[in-house]
Amino acid sequence: MIKWIKQLRIAFGAPFLWLVCLIYFTQGFRSFVWTAVSYQLKDRLVLSPSSSQFVTSSSFFPWSIKPVYGIISDCIPIKGRKRVPYLVIATLLSLFPWVILGLDEFTRSSKRHLMIFLFLQNLGSAMADVVIDAMIAEAARHEKAKFTSDLQSVSWMTMALGGICGSLFGGYALNNFQMGNIFLLFSFLPSVQLLSCGFVTESPVGSLQLPEFSMSNDSEIDNKSVLHEDRIPTESPKPGTLMRKRSHKSSKKTISDIIKIQMPENESLPSQWFRSLKVAGYTLFKAFGRPIILRPMAWFFLSQVTIPNLSTVMFYYQTEILNLDASFLGTARVIGWMGLMLGTFTYNRYFKKMKLRTILIFAHVTLSILTLLDSVLVSRLNVLFGVSDELMVLFGSALSDAVNQFKFMPFLILSGQLCPPGIEGTLFALFMSINNFGSTMSSFIGAGLASVLDISSGSFDNLCFGIGIQVVCTFIPVAFLFLIPKDATGIST
Repeated sequence: MIKWIKQLRIAFGAPFLWLVCLIYFTQGFRSFVWTAVSYQLKDRLVLSPSSSQFVTSSSFFPWSIKPVYGIISDCIPIKGRKRVPYLVIATLLSLFPWVILGLDEFTRSSKRHLMIFLFLQNLGSAMADVVIDAMIAEAARHEKAKFTSDLQSVSWMTMALGGICGSLFGGYALNNFQMGNIFLLFSFLPSVQLLSCGFVTESPVGSLQLPEFSMSNDSEIDNKSVLHEDRIPTESPKPGTLMRKRSHKSSKKTISDIIKIQMPENESLPSQWFRSLKVAGYTLFKAFGRPIILRPMAWFFLSQVTIPNLSTVMFYYQTEILNLDASFLGTARVIGWMGLMLGTFTYNRYFKKMKLRTILIFAHVTLSILTLLDSVLVSRLNVLFGVSDELMVLFGSALSDAVNQFKFMPFLILSGQLCPPGIEGTLFALFMSINNFGSTMSSFIGAGLASVLDISSGSFDNLCFGIGIQVVCTFIPVAFLFLIPKDATGIST
């Protein structure tokens, strides 16, 4: 293990490796402060479950527009650099909202102000996520390409470690610290991240940096040629990191070359930026519009948006009716993180050769059964059989997160397979944004459902009915599985 870390440090440099680990650890450790946010909305602002879910869903919207950050940083350098300056901006956006919320009680006690600052914080976190992914892709080029999967493994491990630590300490902090102090404690990590940015060097680029998007000479590429393109997984397959064997017949021309031909030499810098942004956006969405890409992504969006998310309602029920404390719920989230890792391992070990349609059917049937466990908990049938509430929550949390990750793995794999050469990074960010947007819309729909059913704090009479609607909706995406390529598996399309 130490030898492996030493090899990565030699290949990429200690400052860069430290920054990657720190950013991903912080992303996972966000569960520490968001546990406090949940209690702030419920206990201090006294919001209903639907209102609380609306606030959190709105604040997470910046994760749904991740490609925007990537295209802007690709096309508009700041003082000749296109990564570190944007990472500094993202870190500042991640840092100051927590400092202000920690110091100013009025701000964190106002629904509108709290939602604005949470929105800004998520904007910074999402931007940092995109920039560090781009930096990883650039750092692992050419002679360092053999370390790409290792760098991705480090990212996943540190994020999982951050999630486990954040969930464990989040409940403890709520029982031992004031709310403002919890926000200030979390701001320590973005502060260290800001300082760490100063130790990472970045080579300057020209005033106009255009993304290296590839375009075929033939603007209309036959879908079958994309579908049957040979793809070879790396020695140690990772989600979304697949190597492509390209045909020698395909002649490529980059957007950079095209713009250089069309762009007047005396054109102003803002005009150059606008032109490069326009071409980058056009190429990205033209690639996304291909049926072989659009159809699967439409399914994954439908699989999110058709199932109302009632997680905030269940949080209120668990804390108000079952009287589960913050420390226990933090432990449940730790079990959930372990479930995520179990789902990843199970998929990679046993199911990656299975057809995706079969995997997704299995995932949705299992999710419907696990959702029924919530109705057992709410109806108190578990008490009749001598099963404790704590065991039901722990068991349901671990299995639900494992199955959701099991369902998410085909999304990651298929996204990596379908990205055309030259725009993998930005198009993959678009795929992730679609998934995040679907999750956000699911939360909005769940909030609306809770409001319609008059589910509120202290009034959960219709919660079982809401869970029943959830179960029925879980089967809706199965009817649209024809959008997924029939023969697609976890290792080929």
